[in-house]
Amino acid sequence: MDDRRNSREVITILFLCLLWYGISSSSNVVGKMLLSEFPYPMTVTMVQLTSITVYSGPFFNLWGVRKYSNDIPWGYYLRLIVPLALGKFLANVFSHVSIWKVPVSYAHTVKATMPFFTVFLSRIILKEKQTWKVYLSLVPIVIGVAVATLTELSFNMIGLLSALASTMAFSLQNIYSKKVLHDTGIHHLRLLLILGRLALILFSPIWLLYDLRRLIYDPATSESADISYYIIGLLFLDGVLNWFQNIIAFSVLSIVTPLTYAVASASKRIFVIAVTLFVLGNPVTWLNIFGMTLAILGVLCYNKAKYDQRIEKESQTALPKYHDKNRNGNSNNSFMVNGWTGKKQQMLAV
Repeated sequence: MDDRRNSREVITILFLCLLWYGISSSSNVVGKMLLSEFPYPMTVTMVQLTSITVYSGPFFNLWGVRKYSNDIPWGYYLRLIVPLALGKFLANVFSHVSIWKVPVSYAHTVKATMPFFTVFLSRIILKEKQTWKVYLSLVPIVIGVAVATLTELSFNMIGLLSALASTMAFSLQNIYSKKVLHDTGIHHLRLLLILGRLALILFSPIWLLYDLRRLIYDPATSESADISYYIIGLLFLDGVLNWFQNIIAFSVLSIVTPLTYAVASASKRIFVIAVTLFVLGNPVTWLNIFGMTLAILGVLCYNKAKYDQRIEKESQTALPKYHDKNRNGNSNNSFMVNGWTGKKQQMLAV
């Protein structure tokens, strides 16, 4: 029975990962095709936020996703959740600008620098210190991205800066999302819905004043944007794929360990790079491919180093410090049990 249950779990995880890889690759290919014909990254972002807002509510209710209480103070909203919504919006916009300006494979290689930004920002914001293995794992990431950048045949400075800005915004979003999930106890999918809805409401006026005016009358061309049924179809498909990709990613995260998810995410990046190189056919050199590979291997090393650090920290927290004998030289078994109980209660409190 146990073997059969484990086999079903493995098959389920493999199926979800393959589905995740396929949807993510399709989303990137569709996004590149869309932005090549329709260079309005803010509008593409607003369509994705609308998809999250429209589809998530009914789907989560049908799926039985736990609802959240409405007793979150407004001060907490303004201090953390509103900046998170801002980060989500900016991260998506910069991500679309990077995909528009540079090949998808190169944009994803630059996004492999996320561990670098996460370590740097966590040190500044949370005062977190890392092990020497974690810091050492950042070296091949930086070198790999540098090699890929220097050998990129379709290099564009705006694309590079947008990819870096998007990566930093996603890193900040990850850091503060963990804090919100810990503080409020809200389900992560409900948080996705809240951020998508809030970002849509907050930035609709900006979209109306900036992108919508350009769609109606573009000063550069002195005419309105050409929005064909083909563009509308790509916009709809891109929104659905982006929403579905978020759902699958969270589903995988909920049933595997953090290390497995991190490795699966890095493998997904390799899959996306390979598929987009094959489908979109952007020119690359062998040195460029070497840089991409080195960066991804660095991400895998970083994930392993972070996992080892977490296990070591948990073992130090869980194992009690006690002496075999008390001051009178007698055996102190009760102290050992009480010490273990105290540590366990501290772990549960955290």
